[in-house]
Amino acid sequence: MVEWITSENPVGYEEAVRWMEARVGDILVGRASEAIWLLEHPPLYTAGTSADANDLTDPDRFDVFQAQRGGQYTYHGPGQRVIYVLLDVGKRGRDVRKFVQQLEDWVIRTLAEFNVTGEIRPGRVGVWVTRPDKTLHPSGALAEDKIAAIGIRLRKWISFHGISINVEPDLEHFSGIVPCGITEHGVTSLVDLGLPVTLADVDLALRRSFDAVFSEQAAK
Repeated sequence: MVEWITSENPVGYEEAVRWMEARVGDILVGRASEAIWLLEHPPLYTAGTSADANDLTDPDRFDVFQAQRGGQYTYHGPGQRVIYVLLDVGKRGRDVRKFVQQLEDWVIRTLAEFNVTGEIRPGRVGVWVTRPDKTLHPSGALAEDKIAAIGIRLRKWISFHGISINVEPDLEHFSGIVPCGITEHGVTSLVDLGLPVTLADVDLALRRSFDAVFSEQAAK
């Protein structure tokens, strides 16, 4: 059984990390089930284990937290659905690369419920959408924007941290960092794409698509 938890009010980053640390410990000793936690954070930046200090272009704008997840700088704030994924990867095949691919697939399936085509790009973590409405890339390719970020950590095969999907955040807040160290592409959200989608809509889509990705059969 996976417990689904939804926080209605923004949760501070340090509070969220403390909760995840405790929950991972409880899962390891059998005191608690796996969990999916849906929440928002107040505006803040986090630096993953690969973050380059030069990518924090406005360090005084919001609070900055060192995160023990993989990846680089990420923005979190209201209107963005953060999904913390506390799952036992040990019993799901002990394959970290496959687990990350499952997270990507979960996001792509969720976006598809809103007729948005999410895509993966080699060398770029996260989920991207092409933007035929924007100016072409200097290479002549279609412009691409990031719509979801992924960054996890494992402790004794229990995952924590996870995913963020841009539903309706203030996209200007991303300008204080180089998101995930990528300068040649932008960021977008479901509402920026012209879709009147709410966090509750995304939550329902996440639940509907979860089993198709993380069922016993999908894990094998």
